[in-house]
Order: sequence, then C-alpha cells, then structure tokens
Amino acid sequence: MGTVLTEQALANAVARDKAAGHTIAFANGCFDLLHVGHVRYLQGAAAEADRLVVAVNSDASVRGLKGEGRPILPEQDRAELVAALRAVTYVVIFDDPNVERLLRLLKPDVHCKGTDYTVDTVPERAVVQEYGGRTAIVGDPKNHNTRELIARIAAGAPRR
Repeated sequence: MGTVLTEQALANAVARDKAAGHTIAFANGCFDLLHVGHVRYLQGAAAEADRLVVAVNSDASVRGLKGEGRPILPEQDRAELVAALRAVTYVVIFDDPNVERLLRLLKPDVHCKGTDYTVDTVPERAVVQEYGGRTAIVGDPKNHNTRELIARIAAGAPRR
C-alpha cells in the first residue's frame, strides 16, 4: 500500500529511493471515481520502474479541468484510494495546472501517460527531456472514463 505524502516529504522519499539505486516512475491524474482504466494505467506505470509516484489533482484543479460539480470525491479520499492500490508507492496532491513543476522537482526516470496520448503529444515531454528522463505510454485503450460513468449512474443505467 502506498503512502500519501506532502510535497516536501515526497521529495525526501524520492531522493532516498534514488540514492538506494531505485528507479522512479511518475503518473498523474484526477482519479475521480476510480475505475478499471485508472487501475490498468497505474499498473502499467508501475511496471516501468521500481517505485511509482502518483500526483493527484487537487479539488480546485479538477474543477478547473472538468467544471463545476467535479470532483465527485474530495482530494483526500481520491489520494487515499489511489494509495491503496498495490502498484502505487507514493501519492501527492498537487494544485498546479500541470505537473511540470513536480517533474522538475522529482526528476523521475520515467513520466507515464495514458493511451489517449502518444509520446509526441505528452504536454510535459520537453520538461522530461530537459532533465534526461523518458516518457512512456501505458495502460489499456482509453475506453473507460469517469464522465460516462457519472452519466450512467445519474441515468440509473444498468452495467454493461
């Protein structure tokens, strides 16, 4: 089970892990209403390195990205759910509009994004290249999404 840490505690933990010779993978997302696509994405990210850091968008950040009424679950709950997944080592909540600052701070060996991206379309790719990291596309095809899940729940639709 992973641990939810403050940014400073995370930076310290990652530095210790790197000093011990461990590789670090980094993934991020809103993770509002955890679903199988999230699990597969994080399992794929974990397979890229010895340790997996997951940055979870803050409530304010999710509202900015997804609109009013989101997130469904508060940031602490989302962070705790993500940390409970076996593949995850560390979780941090972030408020920035993107993860560039965290990537520069932690300098993970690999930055993992889902299959809705290609290596060339990852927004933070240049930052990762700056410090010598690599970008990996992981997870299954993006045919699971929280927006659709919320709509199905609201409509009282049966499971498919």
